[in-house]
Amino acid sequence: MGPLLEGLTDAIGFIVGALLGYGLGVALGLNLFAEGYGTGSIVAILLVGLGGGMGLQAARYIRDRQNRTPDAD
Repeated sequence: MGPLLEGLTDAIGFIVGALLGYGLGVALGLNLFAEGYGTGSIVAILLVGLGGGMGLQAARYIRDRQNRTPDAD
């Protein structure tokens, strides 16, 4: 797999994860773009960051799993 495809899958995984984190924050009533840095805003930022990181790791896991060769028994 080439570096371009690896970068694209990483980016897609990160974006999807960040959007899921943002959606979870909205569902919990947290406003990411609130004025100031209140507790709700900070928690929403954390959810987006965690979601992005988890999405990136999931994309890498799936990509590596698909590239594994089956064991020759």
